[in-house]
Amino acid sequence: MEFEKFEKILKEKAHKIEIELNNYQTEQYYKYMNLLIEWNEKVNLTAIIEPEDIILKHFIDSLTIAKYINENDKIADIGTGAGFPGLPLKILKPQNEIILIDSLNKRIKFLEKVIEENKLENISALHIRAEEIGHNELYRGGFDIVTSRAVAKLNVLLEYMLPLTKVGGKCICLKGPNIEKELEEAKNAIEILGAQIDKIEEIKLPDSDNKRNIIVIKSVKQLPNKYPRKAGTPTVSPL
Repeated sequence: MEFEKFEKILKEKAHKIEIELNNYQTEQYYKYMNLLIEWNEKVNLTAIIEPEDIILKHFIDSLTIAKYINENDKIADIGTGAGFPGLPLKILKPQNEIILIDSLNKRIKFLEKVIEENKLENISALHIRAEEIGHNELYRGGFDIVTSRAVAKLNVLLEYMLPLTKVGGKCICLKGPNIEKELEEAKNAIEILGAQIDKIEEIKLPDSDNKRNIIVIKSVKQLPNKYPRKAGTPTVSPL
């Protein structure tokens, strides 16, 4: 896709979710998209490979949670994959410190390339499992915002996210259209991990039928030191 067409589509869709992008940011997203398409031919990063789909289903989708993030919030993105939602948020909000976390090193190499090409600062990509970083004293309880998109069911996901979240901080989970059963199954995990549901927002991506839910979970008390449990346990035996 030529840059002029990309710029028009991205800015129009961003405007519809009340985000205004400058020219430099648009150039950064364009570099990001082209790197994603290029690397995806050798490393399996995403099934979404058409430029217009990348704009809507990766970039705009990630930016729908920008309104929940304050200027000085420190952010961790769990299971970031090809960088979503963390990297699009970093381009929009360069002042925020962001750590991208993923368990596959090939994805980390890609993320480091995007960071380098776009000259992004105060951002790092860590090759580590969520169960491990949750017990690392450098990171445990150190983030105002912890994000995730399409990583796991909520009752599993919160055991990864809440150990990194400050008391009073928030987990922001980007989910698909049908979340009622998932929310019901997560009630026990929310209670055990000292959290509460702060907000659930149902949205539709602009100019499409793609429905999404944004679930905001607030950490209200220190969670027990035994969480997260050892690798694999949260998935096999959810709270």
